[in-house]
Amino acid sequence: MTDKANNSSAAAGRYIYAIVFDRGQQDLGPIGLEGAEVYTIADAGVAAVVSNLKAARIRPQRRNMAAHQEVLKQLLKTVTPLPTAFGLLADDDAGLLRILRDNHEVFVDQLNRVADCVEMGLRVTWDVPNIFEYFIAVHAELRDLRDDFFSDGPNLSQDQMITLGSRFGALLDEDRETYTEQVETVMRTCCREIKRNKCRNEKEIMNLACLVRRDDLQRFEAVVGQAAHPFDDNYAFDFTGPWAPHNFVEMDIQL
Repeated sequence: MTDKANNSSAAAGRYIYAIVFDRGQQDLGPIGLEGAEVYTIADAGVAAVVSNLKAARIRPQRRNMAAHQEVLKQLLKTVTPLPTAFGLLADDDAGLLRILRDNHEVFVDQLNRVADCVEMGLRVTWDVPNIFEYFIAVHAELRDLRDDFFSDGPNLSQDQMITLGSRFGALLDEDRETYTEQVETVMRTCCREIKRNKCRNEKEIMNLACLVRRDDLQRFEAVVGQAAHPFDDNYAFDFTGPWAPHNFVEMDIQL
C-alpha cells in the first residue's frame, strides 16, 4: 500500500484514469481531479493510475474532464495507457486491487494490442459551400433527375423531393465508401489498425481513428499527404493527435 493511500483517510475513493503496465511506483504530481496527487497502484504486472478523491461522486464538469485528459496526456509522453471512461471509482485500495485482479487478462490483452502506439485522428470533408449543389455538378444522374422534376414547374411535389433526397443520400454513401477505401489503402502502410467513426454531418466523408506506432509518427503526416494527393481542392484533409487510444480500447471493467 502506498504512502499516499495510507495518508488519505478522508478520501472517499480512488479515481481511476487509466491502466498501464507496471513499471514500479510512478508519481505524476498534483495534476489530478481536485488537484490531487496522481500515482499508481499495481498488481501482477499491471497498474492503475489513480488519485484520492474526497467526494463520493464526481461530476462531468469541464474542469474535471480537463484534469482527466491532462493525466492521460502526461502518461502518453512515456507509455501507452488504456484510458478508462470518465467517472470510474474504486472504494479503496482493496477494491482497486480486486479490479486489477478480476480484469487482469483483459487488461494485459488490451495493453499488448496498443503497445508502443498512439491514436491519430484523420478527418476528410468536402470543402464546398453547398454539398447538394456540388453533387448536382459532379453526378450527371442526380442533375438529370433534378432537371426532369423541374421540367414540370418550379415547385417539386413531396414525392419528388423524397426521391431526389434519397438519390442524393445514396450517392453520398457510395462516394464516402469509395473514398474511404481509397484513403485507408494508403494509410494502412503506417497504421497498425484503422477504425471508422460515424460521420457527423453531410460534408464529412470519413472520420478515421488510426492506431500508429510511435516510431511511425513522423511518417504519418507524409502518408496523409500521399493519401490526399489524388484529391482536388474540393476536399480537405485534417489530422489530430497524438491521443491515448480511446477508439482501440475495448474494456467492460468488472467492478
